[in-house]
Amino acid sequence: MKNFMGKDGFQWFVGVVEDRNDPKTLGRVRVRCLGYHTEDLVKLPTKDLPWAHPMNPITSATVSGIGQTPLGVVEGTWVVGFFTDGPSAQQPVIMGTLPGVPKNLPTKDDSKGFQDYLYGAFPKYAETDVNRLAVNSKIESEGFSEEDNPHSTLTQRRATRELAVGTAQIDGVVGGVAPFPADLDDDNGGKWDQPEIPYAAEYPHNHVYESEGGHLKEIDDTRNNERIHERHTSGSGYEIGPDGTKVTKVVKDNYNIEVGQGASLNVEVNGGNINLTTLNSGADAGDININASRDLNMQVGRGMNIGVIGSIIETSNFKTTSTTNALTQNSGTHNINTGRHQIDGGSEVDINASVINLN
Repeated sequence: MKNFMGKDGFQWFVGVVEDRNDPKTLGRVRVRCLGYHTEDLVKLPTKDLPWAHPMNPITSATVSGIGQTPLGVVEGTWVVGFFTDGPSAQQPVIMGTLPGVPKNLPTKDDSKGFQDYLYGAFPKYAETDVNRLAVNSKIESEGFSEEDNPHSTLTQRRATRELAVGTAQIDGVVGGVAPFPADLDDDNGGKWDQPEIPYAAEYPHNHVYESEGGHLKEIDDTRNNERIHERHTSGSGYEIGPDGTKVTKVVKDNYNIEVGQGASLNVEVNGGNINLTTLNSGADAGDININASRDLNMQVGRGMNIGVIGSIIETSNFKTTSTTNALTQNSGTHNINTGRHQIDGGSEVDINASVINLN
């Protein structure tokens, strides 16, 4: 009874991941452990190493897909763990990863283990394993701090910053019931510059996640320069700067998706106007169409002006018009066709005309 997990002594290890293609898709990896395994791949090939289970944090359920997927380490990752079977060392569990400063880069198809000899991909640099965006290494030059090892995506973002982008052509409308006098594309000469990249991270305040495919996420808590940045490896992404300004950049197509069942779309303008205008004439003219599947409710705080050059056609089952004071109708000809037309004037009904025909 004394030799079982928890009572046979704690056997821990440090090692290097050499294989993560777990046939059971449990997130297990094969680890070559210092002091337990030889580096000679002929004497001990990777396929003969035991599979090591990952240990997820208590904040992740790790059951039925709930919580954090137990994936993330790559071939070449240094890990620390323990053997649940003690000195037998055949049932390893990895508790975490160990960053360092690699002295040598991996050699693909080498005869030695303790490295990513399968692909030669990781580590990529002979520098700290902490992400460059989190470190933001600088050197002092003539009294100024200058980045000496910027992340490649940061260099790309700065180089591809959009300048002098033409604004949408929106012409002013002088007449009509919804005028706005100036062309909206006249501001700044009809051009717009993408704001400067606000990156100014200071170690150890920028929390960075980068996938092996190049997807990035930054939650930067650098004092007075707090940011959130999320970027697809293609370059599409968004960034929220220190003052709350959000810049979204899409390198290919950007689609609009309809609002789902039970959701609402709200547009609010504080102190400004909402202008909907279609221009041109003839075949090039456009319509404004509103289709309400239920009620159409309008509340006007002051006056309501409707100017129509053509006809107004109203079709309804019932219509009620209520005015608090006076109702004035001016018409060249006023035709009322109805099965029954009832006028209740209360105390008095006045009809004035040169000829009155009542049938």
